[in-house]
Amino acid sequence: MLCCFFSGIMDSSNSNEIVHEFSPFFRIYKNGKVERITADTETVPPSNDPLTGVQTKDTVVSQENSLSVRLFIPKITDPTQKLPLLIYIHGGAFCIESPFSSLYHNYLTDLVHNANVIAVSVQYRRAPEHPLPAAYDDSWAAIQWVASHVNGEGSESWLNGHADFDRTFLAGDSAGANIAHNMAVRAGSTNGLNGVKIVGVVLAHPFFGNNEPDTFSPVIEFIFPSVRIYDDPRINPAGAGGAELASLGCARVLIVVAGKDRLRDRGVRYYEALKRSGWGGLVEIVETEGEDHVFHLLNPNCAKARVMMEKVVSFINHGR
Repeated sequence: MLCCFFSGIMDSSNSNEIVHEFSPFFRIYKNGKVERITADTETVPPSNDPLTGVQTKDTVVSQENSLSVRLFIPKITDPTQKLPLLIYIHGGAFCIESPFSSLYHNYLTDLVHNANVIAVSVQYRRAPEHPLPAAYDDSWAAIQWVASHVNGEGSESWLNGHADFDRTFLAGDSAGANIAHNMAVRAGSTNGLNGVKIVGVVLAHPFFGNNEPDTFSPVIEFIFPSVRIYDDPRINPAGAGGAELASLGCARVLIVVAGKDRLRDRGVRYYEALKRSGWGGLVEIVETEGEDHVFHLLNPNCAKARVMMEKVVSFINHGR
C-alpha cells in the first residue's frame, strides 16, 4: 500500500481544488483542508474489555502539543504485581491512524492480554499538518513522560503501581517501527530516561528509506522537507555505514517482515546493518511468507497473524 503519486494544481480559483495529493494517504486542498484518504476512521472510546478484562484510559501528556496516550492494563489479581511495560508507536506513513482507531485499539488489547503487560500507545502529531520531526519529538516526549513515573510519583496510577521500568519494551509497525528504532537510538545516546531500562525493541514491517528514490520518496520529501531523506539516519539508518546503529539503547531487537511486503528487503537490510554495526545486543528476524504489509492488523484472526502474535509475546516474556 505504499504506491503513491504527486499531483499539483496550484493556480485554481476554487478553494476546493486539490493542490497536493499523495494517494493513498492524504490530499491537501487550496483552502488548507487536509483529507486523509486511507484511514480507519472508527474511534474506539476507552473501556473495560469484557472478553479479556483489559482496561484502557486516555490521558494528555502535553496540552501545548496536543500529545496524548492511551494506556492499557490487563486484569490485575495482585495489587502489588509489577508487569513489563510496552511503549507502542502506531504506523500509518506518519500521517494516518491513531491509538484510538479500532485497528490499533483492538491489536493492543489483544497484545496486552496475551503478553500480560501494561502498554502506552502514543498519539504523536501527524503530518502533513505537523511535518517531521514532530512525530519523533512527540514520541520522545511521551517516553520521558513515562519515565517520570519511575519513582512512583507520576500522574498515572497504573504506571506508578504496576509498571516494571526495568522491563520496558518499544514496539511499532511500519512508520511506527521507524519511530521506535529512532527512540531506541536516542535512548542509547542520551541519559534522559531517568531509570527506564529498554530491554527490547519490536519492529514490525518497518518503514526505512533507501539510497535511491522510490514510489514513497515524494511523500517523505513533502512531510520531512528539512533533510535529505536518502542521507538522514532517521529515515535511512542502514545508509552511510549505519553508524548510529551501534548506539541502539536496548539489549534485544526483533524484526518481523512479510514476504509480499515491498518493504521486506529494507527490513532485511536493516537487520544485516545492525549485525555489522558493532552493537552488542541480540537481533532476530522473522519472515511471514505469503503475506503483505501489516496483514496482522488487517486480518488479526488469521493463523499467520496468531503465529506472529505468539512470537512477539514470546519475545517480551523471554526470561520472565
